[in-house]
Amino acid sequence: MQFDKPGGFRWLDSWVMGSIVQLGTFRFCERFLTRDLDPTGRQYDQMTQAARSGVMNNVEGNERTSTSKETEMRLTNVAHASLSELKGDFEKWLLRLRLVPWPIDSEDSQRIYSLRLDRPDYGKDVVRDSCLHVLTQKAKFDRWLEADDHEMVANCLLILLSRTINMLGHQLQSQGRKFAGRGGFRERLTEIRVEARAAQDGAPTCPDCGAPMRRRQAGSGRNAGAEFWGCTGYPKCHGVRQIE
Repeated sequence: MQFDKPGGFRWLDSWVMGSIVQLGTFRFCERFLTRDLDPTGRQYDQMTQAARSGVMNNVEGNERTSTSKETEMRLTNVAHASLSELKGDFEKWLLRLRLVPWPIDSEDSQRIYSLRLDRPDYGKDVVRDSCLHVLTQKAKFDRWLEADDHEMVANCLLILLSRTINMLGHQLQSQGRKFAGRGGFRERLTEIRVEARAAQDGAPTCPDCGAPMRRRQAGSGRNAGAEFWGCTGYPKCHGVRQIE
């Protein structure tokens, strides 16, 4: 079984854009969350932790891609939820100051949406090159992210968050398709163990799909308690044979 190379997350647009959001959120909190607006520092902690969770759960989920598709999907979903929470925080920030997000068809909104990420082109030093790539891509949005107007910075981050959340949504769909197909190492290992156990029992093959079968016992109906051969691919396959 082949394993994906470590650090594969560095090629994901969702990781690059999430990292830009994380850096932008740190900068926003440092500059605009004053003691008057956040006297206990609680909002600072919540927003920076949500930004970090969005990136790190995406990283960890991608690193589990070869071991368990189920775990990969769960962690990606946590990243998606964390960034959705952060998006809500920026919306509430604007509302607290009696402001609202920019219209989606405003000039600034359209310009931010139109800026695309470059394809990563890393050399042998992937860690250093990927960090340089994040900074280069962030520079495309710096006219908004580094502005002195907190409303402009918050609106830019709202748009970048929407884009990152959308990317993670597509990742989840792709992971779901792969999981439905075969799963990761852990799921496949379970399948191999079931097949090996069935072979040791001298089980026949399924008449419908050809997979090994194993002894099962009917739990209800007129044959309740009776044993039969059931396909190890159940519930995807419902093939059965009678035990001679």
